[in-house]
Amino acid sequence: MEITAAVVKEKGSNFELTKVNLDKPGAEEVLVKIVATGICHTDMVARDFIMGAPNFPVILGHEGSGIIEEVGADVHHLKVGDHVVLTYGFCGECEICRTGHPAYCYEFFGRNFSGADIEGNHHHHELDGTDINDNFFSQSSFATYSIAHKNNVVAVPKDAPLEILGPLGCGIQTGAGAIINTLNVKAGSSVVISGTGAVGLSAVMAAKALSATTIIAVDINEERLAFSKELGATHTINSLKENVQERIREILPLGVQYGVDTTGRNEVINNTLASLAPIGELAIIGVATKPLELETNVFLTKGYKIKFVNQGDSVSAEFIPKLIKMYQNGQFPFDKLIKQYAFEDINVAIEDSEKGRTIKAVLLIDKYATSV
Repeated sequence: MEITAAVVKEKGSNFELTKVNLDKPGAEEVLVKIVATGICHTDMVARDFIMGAPNFPVILGHEGSGIIEEVGADVHHLKVGDHVVLTYGFCGECEICRTGHPAYCYEFFGRNFSGADIEGNHHHHELDGTDINDNFFSQSSFATYSIAHKNNVVAVPKDAPLEILGPLGCGIQTGAGAIINTLNVKAGSSVVISGTGAVGLSAVMAAKALSATTIIAVDINEERLAFSKELGATHTINSLKENVQERIREILPLGVQYGVDTTGRNEVINNTLASLAPIGELAIIGVATKPLELETNVFLTKGYKIKFVNQGDSVSAEFIPKLIKMYQNGQFPFDKLIKQYAFEDINVAIEDSEKGRTIKAVLLIDKYATSV
C-alpha cells in the first residue's frame, strides 16, 4: 500500500514527507494506522548517525499510537480496531525476556536499531522498489501507517486520548519506570532527579505518585525547574548557580535515598552519588558522550547501588496500561509535557525539541492523512 512517511535521506538532514510503499504485515505482525507519534531524543541521535545505525535513507519514529487495521495469522491477543501504543522490540523467547526483563533482550539491537527486521527484511520501499531502512524500534512510526511486531504492540483503553499516548512507549515509560520499577521508590522517601526533560519530569511525576516526600529536581533551566515544582518537585537546584552537593546536604543532612540521572554527564553523576545516603541507589538513564569516571575511593564504603536503565525496566504490556490508569486517576498528568504539531511541521517540532522550547513534541499524523 502507498503511505506517507518522514524519510531522512542522509546523515543530519531534514525529515522529508515522502510517498513510499509499505508491505502487508507478516504472520506475527500487525498493520497500524498511526494517529500520533512522539518525538524522542533517540530519533535525533539516529538522524545524526551518532549510534552508527540504522543507515540511510531511513524512516524513524518510535513512540507511535494508533488503531489496528490488520493482524497476521499468528497474532491472537490483538484484533482489528484495537487502540494501541507501540513500544520497543524484543524477542519474548530468550532467557532475559522470559524472566521479565525484555528491555535487555539479547536481540534488542537487531530488533530496534538494525534498520530491518530480525531476518534482515524491509517493510518500506521507494516507489521504484528500492528498500528503505526501517523497523526502528520495530515500528518506524513517523508515517501514516506502521507495521509492528506483535510483541511491541500494547492494547490500551478506548476511552484514553490516543493522540497523546504515544510517548508512553518510550520516553515517559523510561522516566516513570526508573522510579517505579528500577528503584521502587518508597512512600515517605527522598529522591534527586538530574535533568528536567521529558524523561526527568516523568520521573518527578512518578515520585510524587509514589508519595516520596522529598523530590529534588536539578537542571540549569529556570523555566523547567519552576515547571518541575508544578509536577511535584519539593525542591529545585540550578547547578549553574548553586553547589549541588552542598544544597542537597542542606535539604537532607544525611543524604538522599534515591537518584535518577538523565544527563549522562560525569560531573552530574558524581555529584548525585556524593549526595546519596549510605546504601543509596542511583538509576542512570542518560546517554553519555564520554566514558563514565567514578570516584570509587570515596564511594566504595557507602554501599551504593548503580544501575543503568533501559526503557524504565518496563514490561510494557503491563506498565503502559498502569500509567494510563494513573493518568486517568489524576496521579500522573503527563499530558502537561506535550505540545502537538502537524505531521508536515515535523522539522519545526524537532528544532523546538532540540532547543528546549518543547518538552515532548507529538506529531498528529492521522489529521495529515485525512487531509490529503
